[in-house]
Amino acid sequence: MSDRQDHHPVLTLDAIRTCLEGVIPATIATVAPDGTPNVSQLSQVHYVDPGHIALSYQFFNKTRANILDCRDALLEVIDPSTGAQYRLRLDYLRTETDGPLFESMKAKLSGIASHVGMAEVFRLRGADLFRVTEIEAVPGGRPLPARIRPRSLLSAVRRACEGLRGCADLSDLLDRAIMALRDLFGVEHALILLPDAASGRLFTVAALGYEASGEAAGEASKRGSGIGWEVAPGDGVIGVAARERVPIRITHMTTDVAYSMAMRQGTAAGPLHEIPFPGLERPHSQLAVPILTHEAGDGRGGLGGVLFVESAQEMRFTYDDEDALATLAAQLGALMRSLPAAQTTEVEDPPAEPAPAPAPAPAGGPPITVRHYTTDDSVFLDHDYLIKGVAGAILWKLVREHTILGRTDFTNRELRLAPDIPLPDFAENLEARLILLQRRLDDRRGPLRIEKTGRGRFRLLVETPLRLEEMQ
Repeated sequence: MSDRQDHHPVLTLDAIRTCLEGVIPATIATVAPDGTPNVSQLSQVHYVDPGHIALSYQFFNKTRANILDCRDALLEVIDPSTGAQYRLRLDYLRTETDGPLFESMKAKLSGIASHVGMAEVFRLRGADLFRVTEIEAVPGGRPLPARIRPRSLLSAVRRACEGLRGCADLSDLLDRAIMALRDLFGVEHALILLPDAASGRLFTVAALGYEASGEAAGEASKRGSGIGWEVAPGDGVIGVAARERVPIRITHMTTDVAYSMAMRQGTAAGPLHEIPFPGLERPHSQLAVPILTHEAGDGRGGLGGVLFVESAQEMRFTYDDEDALATLAAQLGALMRSLPAAQTTEVEDPPAEPAPAPAPAPAGGPPITVRHYTTDDSVFLDHDYLIKGVAGAILWKLVREHTILGRTDFTNRELRLAPDIPLPDFAENLEARLILLQRRLDDRRGPLRIEKTGRGRFRLLVETPLRLEEMQ
């Protein structure tokens, strides 16, 4: 008799995460204290870590009563691509009604509910956390071959992180990150947002795939790429990811207003001091990943920004995509922290010798009106909104000094020390605001532009006469 034994690999949650995407409802079996069995289906099973899952608590039904009484359950899940089935033995730990886990499940449930037309019925009341004590493959049947991914995410992460090394400044880092999303991850629509410490909001400084969005060329140019669009913490998938410091992923189209990223246009009279959200009209997949830069006082990472991707394709971003982009975001956060522009000491190149003479503004042609509103430092070019806040105050200072003194060359240091620019004392966001201003002007393709002339130095390029108006 042979003493050789067959050894089967031990199944882990990581290996079967595709079963937890909500494509095929899971089945849960519980038992009452008197021994009566109960079987029902679940709309959401959420992967937490290699040893835990969470189930959505929406109704107080027989299943939940049994779990609270007996604390164990048997869960059966199905891989949507292969048809393979697995049984998970669960041990109930606790229910969470707020915090990162709850918010992540709430966002995903919103997408599932809208997908099946049950948005008014599926409302998350809690996230039931379970320890997975055993996983077994259900015998019988012939699973289909696993789907081959169009690219290796591990290779994409490695190459993306290598490509971010040696960035000259924050602008270069943002550009390389956007190109990595496009070229290595196959992402077609993306935004990178940075926080404004003074207002608490996030503003877009880099974008991919929104330049035209199917509009006519003239209208697309006016609408722009979304650079400068702002969002408040807790608003939409981006805002929730920023507030909770965890990735938020939706795999199906959602109509829940709490997660819809479409900007609601105001109806009040007067100029509109905001930039429309540039995103897809009907996204079917969205993923927002926080960029963390340091340890905050509450034990969570300090927010350095948010990386956001979306697609018109359902199930475009999986758990593996979430892990990959979270790794990329972590690398971005580390590099943001180490860039010279992030330090409190201003680094500045000496002026070029001899300094080139600025080209004079054209004497003829109609002037453009630069209108500044003191209430929020918003700036309009003629009747079109351009920018507000710190970036608006910077532009207003530049155009005033150009008009009055004929200046075209400026330094970061003088802006940092200027009393009329409301930079917060507790945060270094001048570099980010200059990037925002430069890209908004480029986006507009108008007569004003900013170009770097060295480290800590830049030039204002003016192609037409300016008429300045100060508004209250």
